[in-house]
Amino acid sequence: MPLVPHRFLFRVAYPCRYVKDIPREEGDSLLDLPADCALDNFAAMDGQHNFAEVRLAWNELGLGVQVEVRGKSQPPQGDIARPRASDGVTLWIDTRDARTSHRASRHCHQFHFLPSGGGPDHDEPVFTQTKIHRALQDAPFASAAAVPFRCHRERNGYVVEAFLPATVLNGFDPEQSRRLGVCYAVRDTELGEQMLGVDAEFPFVEDPSLWSVLELIS
Repeated sequence: MPLVPHRFLFRVAYPCRYVKDIPREEGDSLLDLPADCALDNFAAMDGQHNFAEVRLAWNELGLGVQVEVRGKSQPPQGDIARPRASDGVTLWIDTRDARTSHRASRHCHQFHFLPSGGGPDHDEPVFTQTKIHRALQDAPFASAAAVPFRCHRERNGYVVEAFLPATVLNGFDPEQSRRLGVCYAVRDTELGEQMLGVDAEFPFVEDPSLWSVLELIS
């Protein structure tokens, strides 16, 4: 195994496609994003296998995120009080793509989408936002009510869908800035951890300079 992961040797600008009719107001799906919205994390370069497919899209109202996890035999486990230790997805967004700093700014956000962990029995889907460790400034916090979020449980996995309105993305302005910083981690007690770029040996959870680029395209 190389000392430096192959994916660390380059930075990718991922296209984020424009999808007009999200979030959807009718039907079971909040987003139902097309296949060309998927982000390829090039896991095979480092001999890894993906168990989740992550799709992102945007429009003037905000950003949509859809994650499908497959291959599970047990229900997802979670606790809203410990989102980074729960099954689910963490998404980091920097609305200004200022990747020259190793510490987060007020434009850097850390969102968690958990298929389980909410409610009195910790078995309900839940969304939450937390501070980024060592941040120079914290982004404003979004309430759960401000972010449309759905989870569909299936026999061998689940699908989470969320729409992050522009009002909860501090600095989101597609007319002025089409390039965002982006990173994600999908965690599962059975299947392991899947990341967009570098692995857990690097401090990507607190260092925006290690994130990738998300380019908003029409």
